[in-house]
Amino acid sequence: MLFLGLGYAGTAIAQAALRRGLTVRAALRDPGKAPAGTEAIPYAEAGPAIAQATHLVIPAPPRPEIEADGGDPAWAAHGDALMAAPALRWVGYLSTTGVYGDHGGGWVDEATPPSPGQARSRRRFEAERAWEKLSGRAAVDIFRLGGIYGPGRSVFDQLRAGTARRVIKSGQFFSRIHRDDIAQAVLAAALAPPPPGRRVLNLVDDHPVENAAVIEEAARLLGLPPPPAMDFEAARPGMSPMAAAFWAENRRVSSAATKAALGIEWLYPSWREGLAATLAEEKAQRLVHKAGG
Repeated sequence: MLFLGLGYAGTAIAQAALRRGLTVRAALRDPGKAPAGTEAIPYAEAGPAIAQATHLVIPAPPRPEIEADGGDPAWAAHGDALMAAPALRWVGYLSTTGVYGDHGGGWVDEATPPSPGQARSRRRFEAERAWEKLSGRAAVDIFRLGGIYGPGRSVFDQLRAGTARRVIKSGQFFSRIHRDDIAQAVLAAALAPPPPGRRVLNLVDDHPVENAAVIEEAARLLGLPPPPAMDFEAARPGMSPMAAAFWAENRRVSSAATKAALGIEWLYPSWREGLAATLAEEKAQRLVHKAGG
């Protein structure tokens, strides 16, 4: 299994693949960041590894400065090698539920036609289509991820730093997915791939929720008072462009067809279980670190 980039979710998938006994390689711009057990390859020199790969995972997002294929860095750097890859059986591209666009709080599922409204979501959709070029000879799974969280990347960090804001916008839903459920789903897809073709898989838990509820529960778990409530219209002028884009679209995403196709249930069916597990793992990590001196 070859990773073209890693990042937070990619690292979790690579570690899960290693636990399953797979040979794992990662093409990285900084090979020193590969997890233990992973063979690191300089990104620019990934051509031979692509030729040998049977399974390919692409966690890296598009880069706006690259014009071709939605700004996908893998196609820009290794397009010829990818088109020629002789051993390839399965491809997993990590995209985003943002490609569905705004649905006014309504439900979308794996069959909903994409309608990306944000520039970065349009680039993601274009990158999806670039990877579909391989679907004539390999199974290509497009994973559309909700908001990713887990140890070291959650609202707990903001609450501890005192930067969390409890913005109230009634009826504004967000879908999330825990890091470990991403790894579970990607490994399930990779180890039992369908015949060549394209498949869309939504990686979101079963309970879309208003953002304020997540902050309130995380504060409760930390034993802290929640941040003061702030009306969305009052908060909007101080938002960064990325934060404003986060709030600009409203949809609830279903993953029922994905779970059925992969034969899995989520480890954390809702953000409540996911937050509790995240905090427990962070506490365990601190104890290990403290015991190690």
